[in-house]
Amino acid sequence: MRPQNASNVGSVARAAKNFAVSRITIVEPGVAVDDDSHRLAAGAGDVLAGVVRCASLAEAIAGHQTVVATSSLRGRGRLRAVSLAELPDLLAEIPASGSAALVFGPEASGLTEDEIARGTCLLRLPSSEEFPTMNLSHAVALVLGTLRARDERSAAGTADPRDPLAPAEEIEAAVAHWDRALDAIDFYDTGHRDRSLRDWRRLIAARPLTVREVAILRGVANRVLVALKRPR
Repeated sequence: MRPQNASNVGSVARAAKNFAVSRITIVEPGVAVDDDSHRLAAGAGDVLAGVVRCASLAEAIAGHQTVVATSSLRGRGRLRAVSLAELPDLLAEIPASGSAALVFGPEASGLTEDEIARGTCLLRLPSSEEFPTMNLSHAVALVLGTLRARDERSAAGTADPRDPLAPAEEIEAAVAHWDRALDAIDFYDTGHRDRSLRDWRRLIAARPLTVREVAILRGVANRVLVALKRPR
């Protein structure tokens, strides 16, 4: 998350502890923790003290196999959209050795299109169309409260442990590999490279990918570059 109000950092820490979540990551530039943060944490000082700060969203989501971008607005992006009711089943597919990142945007603006495009899916929060935007800490509490039900279920996931899910940085590397391949075949001749690459990323990361699947994607991109005798 990239909070703009220090009070929300404390409120999010309290919500996280309510639902047994101990790790909060702030993506820079994010507001610093202050007295308001500690006051509103109210018993979750340990979570507040453990807040991790990352220079970029890419750094924050590195190592997570599933990245859930959140938004209360309709019609944003083309990611696979999931509801709160569907989210527990989606995350239940992650093996015990894997993890998910829940990404929340700044209070005033929410996540950008580029940030949303880095997600595996887009979680649309079920707020009123007349007043869709939510306070950051309320959104966090809503999502974590829903996921608490998943933690109480016995299903830990169905993925084959012999074919683990790929972390976000490997998927990003595959996207970069395909970017080079698409450029080599003049796919971007329309001049809309950024938009086309966002669409390609959404196509690739529309669901969690295994390490083997990422290797296949990179292998195909590599053969394109080899055939054209371009740097890999």
